Amino acid sequence: MNLPIPASSPTLSFRRRRPLQSLALVGAIIAALPAACTAQAPTAPIAPPPSATPSAPIVAGLPDFTQLVQRVGPAVVNISAEVTPKRVARSRNQMPDEDQVPEFFRRFFGPDFPGPGGGGQGQGPRQPRGGARSIGSGFLISQDGYVLTNHHVVDGADTVTVKLTDRREFKAKVIGSDEQSDVALLKIDAKGLPFLRSANASLTKAGQWVVAIGSPFGLDHSVTAGIVSAVGRANPYADQRYVPFIQTDVAINQGNSGGPLLNTAGEVVGINSQIFSNSGGYMGVSFAIPIDVAMNSAEQLRAKGKVSRGQLGVVVQAMTIEGARSLGLPDANGALISQVVPGGPAEKAGLQAGDVIRSVNGTEVRESSDLPPLIGNMAPGSKARLGVFRDGKTVEINVAVNELDASLAGDAAGQGPSERDGSPAAPNAKGNPLSIVAQDVDPAARQRLGLKAGEGVIVRDPGDAGDAGVRPGDVVLSVGRTPVGNVAALNRALAGTRPGQTVMLLVRRGAQTQFIAVQAAEAK
Repeated sequence: MNLPIPASSPTLSFRRRRPLQSLALVGAIIAALPAACTAQAPTAPIAPPPSATPSAPIVAGLPDFTQLVQRVGPAVVNISAEVTPKRVARSRNQMPDEDQVPEFFRRFFGPDFPGPGGGGQGQGPRQPRGGARSIGSGFLISQDGYVLTNHHVVDGADTVTVKLTDRREFKAKVIGSDEQSDVALLKIDAKGLPFLRSANASLTKAGQWVVAIGSPFGLDHSVTAGIVSAVGRANPYADQRYVPFIQTDVAINQGNSGGPLLNTAGEVVGINSQIFSNSGGYMGVSFAIPIDVAMNSAEQLRAKGKVSRGQLGVVVQAMTIEGARSLGLPDANGALISQVVPGGPAEKAGLQAGDVIRSVNGTEVRESSDLPPLIGNMAPGSKARLGVFRDGKTVEINVAVNELDASLAGDAAGQGPSERDGSPAAPNAKGNPLSIVAQDVDPAARQRLGLKAGEGVIVRDPGDAGDAGVRPGDVVLSVGRTPVGNVAALNRALAGTRPGQTVMLLVRRGAQTQFIAVQAAEAK
């Protein structure tokens, strides 16, 4: 069979070459032969030669999930949460501008949440006239009708309906719901129901196959599969610092919320909760709540109707390579304590600003975001054994964890103090190797800033520290672990800093305190 060849194809042209061009090419090849023959071969190859025989495949074939779905599918339920027409009418009468509608409402009511004009913009199923409905997923965890789902699926609903695969429907009672973990526990009046078992959460690893079953866009019992992309993932786009999310590439969409994420044994490894999306649809990044975190919340919700969390009473920040070097750490793992809450468990146990928490009860702390879920999921009153790096060595410190105070749960990001705070006396820029111009704090400014007597100096000109993020008006509390109470103390603490050396400054800006790694300018 003759195939047509495009006339414009440069690689398949049959135009005759001119003899002179052909001879020139041959001449160039002949001239290059002596040089090629005299080139020396390398003494050793840059990489090992390929194997003479094929290696055994690490991954063989693709999994077949049909038996898994048939076995566990009946325990997955569809959840419909409805708000009464009166409440919806009141919300419509007081509707803010579309760009002011909180993401919570969009996530709750789905793509058809009515905007200021009264009409939805999404492509999901139409909501009942006069009311509003959230469609999500869930799964049975006991034969007597306990159901797990997401908090955001049922939050604020007047009635919650659970539909099984056999088409039976039950009005569900919300036993309890926790916003921080995004877990809700429901109960339906039935017995002898199929239910799912939990996996050992510590065995979930990146690269494993996982399956999601749910109701995307109201399409009941849809099955998708993928792999675990990462575990212990802090989600920077959600205020859920006590949840070490499982990240997957399983296709999750609106309506999948609350459904199970399963391993190949049919065990639940997590609850599908969120997606990362610029469009509102699936983009390859999904987040699930680990099943151990979800079950911890569920047990507390059943026992007392709320979830209690542990706290140490510290504010921590991420470690950097520069900060690790200045503190003498072998790597940048750990959570750097920038502030110890007065009267809290950490202060009572002797923890200090500048300590680096490297482990909790033997579990390594790699990122500062690892610490909140490790401590938050501990019962108040329990003991935490911390591996703490201090003064060049690691010590163990036991801390009695107490119950998290909501007022201390977050870091208040305030503005730095005004340059007018404090007395005007300031040294010249050559008072220390970092060229920081600072001034002592007068009593009135000390009171306004909430500083103790003999604590801190106010930055007038950050000098070399400006490149690291120090600003005029910041208060320097210490250089490394050396407290600074006046300008002379600051200059003494910095006096031995060599060109190119990195030092850690403990800086307060408004209500936030953090260490900033500053490198001294290189000598010219």
